[in-house]
Amino acid sequence: MPKEPTRTTRTGAVIRSVREHEEGTRRAVWEWMSSLADSPTAAWGAGLTIAAAIVASLLVIWTRESPRVAVGRVMDETRLVRSDFERRDPAGEAEARDAARNRAPRVYAANTEVLAELQQSLESLPAAVASATTLERLDASLRERFALTPELLLAVQEVEKDGRVWKSTVSQFMGELRQRPVLDEQAFQRALAEGLHTEVVLVLGDGVEVRRPRTEVVNLVADRERRDAMRALARDAGFTGALAQVVVNRVLAEHRPTFRFDETRTAAAQADAAAGVRPVPVRHAAGQVIFKRGDTLTAAQHDLFLTEMDEHARVSSADSVWPRRLGLLGASSAITGGAALYVALFVTRIRRSAGRMISACGILVLTLAAACVSGVVAPGLTGATSSAPIVLTGMIFTIAYGPRVALAFGTLLAMLVALALDQSLGSFCISIAGLLTAAWRLADVRDRRTMITGALGTGIAVALATMLTGVVERPFPQAAREIVTDAVIAGASTLLSGGVTLFVLPLVERLFDVATGLTLIELRDPKQPLLRELQQRAPGTYNHSLNVAAIAEAAADAIGANSLLTYAGALYHDIGKMNKPEYFVENRSGGANKHDRLSPALSLLVIIGHVKDGVELASEFGLPRTLRHFIEAHHGTTLVEYFYHRARAKAIAAVEDAEVDDAESEAHVPDEVEYRYPGPRPQTPEVAIVMIADAVESATRSLPDPTPARIESLVRELATKRLIDGQFDECDLTLRDVNNIVESVSRTMTSIYHGRIAYPTDRAAAGLRA
Repeated sequence: MPKEPTRTTRTGAVIRSVREHEEGTRRAVWEWMSSLADSPTAAWGAGLTIAAAIVASLLVIWTRESPRVAVGRVMDETRLVRSDFERRDPAGEAEARDAARNRAPRVYAANTEVLAELQQSLESLPAAVASATTLERLDASLRERFALTPELLLAVQEVEKDGRVWKSTVSQFMGELRQRPVLDEQAFQRALAEGLHTEVVLVLGDGVEVRRPRTEVVNLVADRERRDAMRALARDAGFTGALAQVVVNRVLAEHRPTFRFDETRTAAAQADAAAGVRPVPVRHAAGQVIFKRGDTLTAAQHDLFLTEMDEHARVSSADSVWPRRLGLLGASSAITGGAALYVALFVTRIRRSAGRMISACGILVLTLAAACVSGVVAPGLTGATSSAPIVLTGMIFTIAYGPRVALAFGTLLAMLVALALDQSLGSFCISIAGLLTAAWRLADVRDRRTMITGALGTGIAVALATMLTGVVERPFPQAAREIVTDAVIAGASTLLSGGVTLFVLPLVERLFDVATGLTLIELRDPKQPLLRELQQRAPGTYNHSLNVAAIAEAAADAIGANSLLTYAGALYHDIGKMNKPEYFVENRSGGANKHDRLSPALSLLVIIGHVKDGVELASEFGLPRTLRHFIEAHHGTTLVEYFYHRARAKAIAAVEDAEVDDAESEAHVPDEVEYRYPGPRPQTPEVAIVMIADAVESATRSLPDPTPARIESLVRELATKRLIDGQFDECDLTLRDVNNIVESVSRTMTSIYHGRIAYPTDRAAAGLRA
């Protein structure tokens, strides 16, 4: 009897089995990585990842080291001075310069014409009235200017004939008058009310400047004060009695100011005074508060904050700066590498196309740049400018590649933006809320209304998230008004992002080589040129395509695939048949079969040629690449069985009739590979569904009694044959998906070929009535 294996033997077998499984797993992973490395787009992917990581890191480092506060905003945190420094005090210097300007004396220029006229009038008065015997014999204007009376006239006439003393006294009076300015009312008011100066500068006619107390200026329209001032000047000059009254009367009769305000010289004097202010440095010690949480940032605090950042950067050593920068570089590179790894693992459509990789990478980098630059340039709008670009990117990727890709890219992008702007978890959650809503609402955009309502819903979600985050994280109630304003702006920006997405949809389709729901809706219209041409030239193929589209659409819904894309692809999958419609059985209307006159090899070329012809027509008419794949892959690499068996039968018959030992030299027995479609195989579940629906719709026509059981058996047989043949190896179909497709196609085909009531003929009906 054989010995029973010991416990040690059994344990060793289990260990060897586990190790063999682990080794197989490692080998499979290594082979998968090698296949990625050998891919034609692997070099593009690696280069783009490195470039994107460098650009993203530079943006993140630049943004983190730039000031991001705005005057007038309520601060969310307290900021302290990190190291001692001295700086000029711009606000203090401005105040000192303003004070110097106010202390600078105002400058008044002499009205030389008025002063000269007064002097000439006073000096010539004795000579002018010397011959007058009575007051009435004097000129009226002269009497009026001097307010002469008989007593005053007599007093002037008694002045010595040569007038030397009189002129000397008048000259002295005019000298006093030149230093006692008479100003108009406005200039007088400004002289007394403006500034902190105690003196005024008088510029005389000969360019001489004198300084006088500002209180000595005289108001031209204040008669009493002006009379008192002129009497004092006349008395000081040596005029007494009636002669003093004559001089005062003449000055009071002059209604023009003796000095004018010189704005140009005053401004120059003020500028000189301000320029003479010396800057006084202000010392700021480490630990000094720049601003506190809840403070509304002032211009002075903002200036101090900027200066502190510059001074700290200047005095910081490389040991303290570069570790932080390297950390940011590593984090940014890790996030960028995560995006690249996600593409390599799960996004085949991007991984296999260098153009799509460039487009996706470009959009992500541009979005990050927009969020970073706007956060630095307009820090007061960071709540909107950080989330809106992320949501816009999410909308674009949702429409182009679906919600999963959009959420993955959007989340990684939100992480980069939060890292660059040093945002909190709440701000990150705002972007995620917008991404989730956009992915949910815009997963299937078939009309503009969906786009508008989706953008509106996303805007509301972002606004609510912004408000909730603000209430939780920001100082309340100081920032209550800003919280509401930020929420409204963020919601409006997100709504605007939806409008931008709708506007750039054609560019998105061309950039990513995809077809959106709006385009697919347009392409399924029977009035499209290609469909109208197919209907006219190959009506049988057109009806076949309609049936395949209905069958495939229901199957796509059954497994959660894109039913609209499946329907549109099924409509166009056989457009190549319109070039030679009579060679395809669905277009025959009786008569001889054209393939009877052709060899199996020639018939094969005609049959598989409809794929190439369809691709050329699709390119010529500008069909999206996603629809062209339906045309080129709906047969995959399947075998053209009818002509293969026909060719094989003819070859075998020829061998048997030859009666020679070396039969292969006389007749070639074809191999299966010679009678297969060139491919490619389906790359998406939608194309695989159309492959099954196309085969089932054609095969069911020849079914003698299409009962539900026979239909289901036929559908399962055809699907299994293609599964075993490897036609579904390159698309993401599971066995469960295949089973669900079979069940859906069976139900649809059963509804098409449902049993009908056999209505009696006229003769049978007559017999029944009898």
